[in-house]
Amino acid sequence: MNTPANLKYTSSHEWVRQEADGTVVVGITDHAQEELGDLVFIELPAVGRKLAAGEACAVVESVKAASDIYAPVDGEIVEANAAVTATPESINADAYANWLFRMKPAAAGDIDKLLDAAGYQAAIGS
Repeated sequence: MNTPANLKYTSSHEWVRQEADGTVVVGITDHAQEELGDLVFIELPAVGRKLAAGEACAVVESVKAASDIYAPVDGEIVEANAAVTATPESINADAYANWLFRMKPAAAGDIDKLLDAAGYQAAIGS
């Protein structure tokens, strides 16, 4: 299973990448897309929405199940990736190249509290 070392992770299967401008990009992990199977629908949060860490803010649906996506940190949605709503299967092809939304964290240090790759692998038992 692919778990890039340069990303942070949540125990609820989101990956998080810090950008140079201070925002964070959020997607679902390779493990999550494998467990869900073929994705057929994605609902993303509205730009401007303020979220608390752990708050459900998006939904991914597969042929097997629907799953909530959670905010990894407190912050505000600054961009939603319309490309993945048009082609949800792109996440199955490469979960780390296809992000869901971008957030401006309320506190820059919050990302440091997330899991590293080894911590995420331990959390999922791989």
